[in-house]
Amino acid sequence: MRRAALAALCAAVAFAAAAAARAGEDARLATPEPGSYALPPLGAAADGAVLASDGSPTTLHALFAERVVLLAFVYSACGDPEGCPLAMGVFHRVGRLLRDDPATRDRLRVLSLSFDPARDTPAAMARLAESVATEGLDWRFLTTSGESALAPILAAYGQNRIEERDERGEPSGRFAHVLRVFLIDPSGRIRNVYGSSFLEAELVVADVRTLLAESGAAGGAVAARGDGSAALLARTREPPLGLPPLTWPEGEAPSAEQIALGRRLFFERRLSENATVSCANCHVPRQGFTQREQRTSVGVEGRSVRRNAPTLYNAAHLRNLFHDGRETRLSEQPWQPLLAHNEMGNESADAVLARLRSVPGYEPLFEAAFPARGLTRESVGVALASYERALVSGDSPFDRWRYGGDTSALDAAAQRGFALFSGRGGCTGCHLVGERTALFTDDAFHDTGIGAVAEAEAERSDALRVPLAPGESALVAARVARQVGEPQVPDLGRYEVTHDPADRWGYRTPSLRNVALTGPYMHDGSLATLADVIAFYDRGGAPNPGLDPRIHPLHLTAQEAGDLLAFLESLTGSDVGALVADAESAPVGNVGSERAAP
Repeated sequence: MRRAALAALCAAVAFAAAAAARAGEDARLATPEPGSYALPPLGAAADGAVLASDGSPTTLHALFAERVVLLAFVYSACGDPEGCPLAMGVFHRVGRLLRDDPATRDRLRVLSLSFDPARDTPAAMARLAESVATEGLDWRFLTTSGESALAPILAAYGQNRIEERDERGEPSGRFAHVLRVFLIDPSGRIRNVYGSSFLEAELVVADVRTLLAESGAAGGAVAARGDGSAALLARTREPPLGLPPLTWPEGEAPSAEQIALGRRLFFERRLSENATVSCANCHVPRQGFTQREQRTSVGVEGRSVRRNAPTLYNAAHLRNLFHDGRETRLSEQPWQPLLAHNEMGNESADAVLARLRSVPGYEPLFEAAFPARGLTRESVGVALASYERALVSGDSPFDRWRYGGDTSALDAAAQRGFALFSGRGGCTGCHLVGERTALFTDDAFHDTGIGAVAEAEAERSDALRVPLAPGESALVAARVARQVGEPQVPDLGRYEVTHDPADRWGYRTPSLRNVALTGPYMHDGSLATLADVIAFYDRGGAPNPGLDPRIHPLHLTAQEAGDLLAFLESLTGSDVGALVADAESAPVGNVGSERAAP
């Protein structure tokens, strides 16, 4: 502890001395007028798992939080006047320069991430933070859980370091490294990388103001057209209570421009072969981003779809997509319904891209959102995925009770329901609940018996239920329906992906967040209400040779069934109204002459 404290003190003295020395020098760089120049994007700023100085886990992307960010790699024992102390001294002077400009200072965040997680524990970084005069800056001192967490971050940012050895060949606690400070814009893109030769506080402040002027102009345009993409972006960076931080594949960290474009595409009927069906037709925002009026969806020309439309709430957290898990990457998922004959009916990806290019205004939107790519198959998928990643929903009464410490947030019935859910009911065996967060799914596949029941009924049924319109259907003689309709294809669940007999009738465990809003339930929409679902599991599912062994009769009393229902209803997020309102305010129609979505 004494060594860490001494290192912190030495570092503080060193960076203060470096700052004073540099302040007395003649300016080596002429500072341009903020906003008179552009800072081209240099690529997406990488994410990584880090620890705050209080020991709490978070991620870099969560800390970016739609701010301009200065990210530097440091370590508390560094004594190189052209290394970590220089960066810390410049940050100190940036705070002084912005002392009378709170509008700029409050939109800037400084992150100092340690090179040395073995010695720079969260407690050590907290002591270093106490030794630094932050001048009112939002300045965070971070470390990682160890080398395995740090290594991919260093690789992503091109940061090399070599641990120095003493005369006995033992680690000296010092590292040779090249100082680099990354300037990151509110959309999570690197816009400048400073080295020791041109890391000047005045230049940094000018660059920060330039980025804020740029985002402010964009923000003004966004506000003028009622576009909430900036607020949606913030949701991907700082998840609601009860949800873990988001992660995404390399190169797919969403930006506000990509979210806005993805939301427009979500309502774009011209993504379908005959310009009649959009993503929102099956994932209706006001219906829990699913479709409550029908058990299964209807595609172009009234073609029937076999399965119930899953909700998009918290889809960003899923490892396996679709009921059978046939896709794992959210940016690839949209292309399956786009190219499915009975959904959006397109003959090829090229046909979709050609149709979008034929619409005046789309190509400039893609160029703005994807400067290095423009309108491509990949960027269409990433744009839609960016919007879907923003549909994170938490902060439910259950979250406030379990994770927020609000003992009054959950009534007695819901508390009894959770005790049953996590106890005798055994529900948490598949619908996982953690100590700090809960997704209410194991993202795995289970046979509940629903698939076996559906197949048996189809084989012996003399009549088929045919959807006629939303909320309307009719029983039609099976022989008549088969003469005029497409042949019914058996639904074998996960088996259709793996061809493993053990996966027959296995379907992905859905999250239970917002479950009160997302009926009808099960992969085929065969259970209309939550009470029906509780009754189904109370009976022990539908027995068949592959039934998951965790499913068994529960013998619930009427009160226990009511308590379970109260608990499930407590999982509705406080943010669903805002997400629906944002979706319904999205511009649709011709680009450049859009109207609000109905």
